[in-house]
Amino acid sequence: MSKSLSSLWLKSMRRVSKVQQAEGLRLFKSLLPKAVPAGRPRKPQLKLVKPAAAQPARKARRPTAAQARAAAGLPGTWRKAWFTLPGDGLYTDARRMMYWLYLPATAAGVSDTPAAPRPLVVMLHGCRQTAADFAAGTRMNELAERKGFAVLYPQQSAAADAHRCWHWYRRATQRGEGDVEVIAAMIAQVQNKHGLDASRTYVAGLSAGAALAAIVALHHPQLVAAVGMHSAPVFGTTHSPFSAYRAMQHGSASSYGAAARSFASQQPEFPGMPALLIHGNHDSVVRRVNADQLAEQFEIINGPVITQGASREGPVVRRHPERRGGRRPRHAYQTSTWYAGRKPQLVKCDVDMLGHAWSGGDASLEFNEPQGPDASLLMWTFFSHHRRVPVPQPKDEATGSP
Repeated sequence: MSKSLSSLWLKSMRRVSKVQQAEGLRLFKSLLPKAVPAGRPRKPQLKLVKPAAAQPARKARRPTAAQARAAAGLPGTWRKAWFTLPGDGLYTDARRMMYWLYLPATAAGVSDTPAAPRPLVVMLHGCRQTAADFAAGTRMNELAERKGFAVLYPQQSAAADAHRCWHWYRRATQRGEGDVEVIAAMIAQVQNKHGLDASRTYVAGLSAGAALAAIVALHHPQLVAAVGMHSAPVFGTTHSPFSAYRAMQHGSASSYGAAARSFASQQPEFPGMPALLIHGNHDSVVRRVNADQLAEQFEIINGPVITQGASREGPVVRRHPERRGGRRPRHAYQTSTWYAGRKPQLVKCDVDMLGHAWSGGDASLEFNEPQGPDASLLMWTFFSHHRRVPVPQPKDEATGSP
């Protein structure tokens, strides 16, 4: 009997190992740039241009299911637009990025004045997602309509990355260049164009989007009041797809602390960055060790403003039980909170039984787990505690289309 049980256990372990290896290989390949196959050169062909009257009318593109569902039944405005960051004409080219924007019909819930400017939540999707996928899966637009905030969804182009992954692991990105510059300029323009509250802008993301959200927030604290990271890899320790994959699977050994201390030493007047980390204990794509190391990194970065939960005391820990029945079932989860006065400055939320998926999302879309806790609501609740006194920025020539 014992021999048969041992053999069954070994077989199941081999099966699990093969599945994890296959998943890891697929993840690693998704981080690699996809080469475009070279085709045979085609002979130039002369095309006959029909007169304008003879040309058939171009059919309007039908929205995808995710684009339609993202704001289905909501009274607010759901629109697609393009943002262009001009180049200097010498060293940098103009850069263009698509985004979706949801503007709720309701007024901001944190103010009794109907005309008060709305807060803005910036949502950065993960690999193999579009902005519309992310909006529909997280149901953030529904929450925005209830609470009265706008939501901005920048989208990585398939031309920049075949899997629509943000290149968070590159050294240039970690220095605040590339997509970070474009998104920061996009946020400033959307704030100004739609009269949003510049003191209440928040950035959130999933996986690669969460990694980029951290970089945007840390390099633009005058713009971002708080950051939310779901299933995020450790910050500032990678430089290539291989090192990114290694960090996602194993963390970053002892280098993560040095990366946080280096950032803090280079920013002596850094005002602190309130941060919420949500991570599944069964995440096999970005392992939980990343959440533990990220929490230590943000504890270092927020060290000057943290008043309760310092290393010698430890954070305030609360355990929330599982809820199986009812309209909103949820996994058990635990929060560890570091405070700045009475405000939560850093919160780490460990969710039992959750894999690499948005907690409380729409299960019909990939990378979403239907059981709670509701990550969207957790993030907005955390964000609503924080404001940032905006620093006037010089006007630029960035343009966007409504």
